[in-house]
Amino acid sequence: MSQGWGLGALVNLDHYGHYLNWHFISISVSNLTVMVLMVVTFVVALFAPFPGRRNRRGSK
Repeated sequence: MSQGWGLGALVNLDHYGHYLNWHFISISVSNLTVMVLMVVTFVVALFAPFPGRRNRRGSK
């Protein structure tokens, strides 16, 4: 067994990427997935309550 076995990718990267084309926009599926996940994380962070916020309101 080689020493670099843990560094392999989880998916096969030995092929051409998949691209989405819409008029003049061309984006890879992997980049689109990363951007969507970043936007979802941002929206969740906006609406998620901060820890301890409820306790501060009750003490005023």
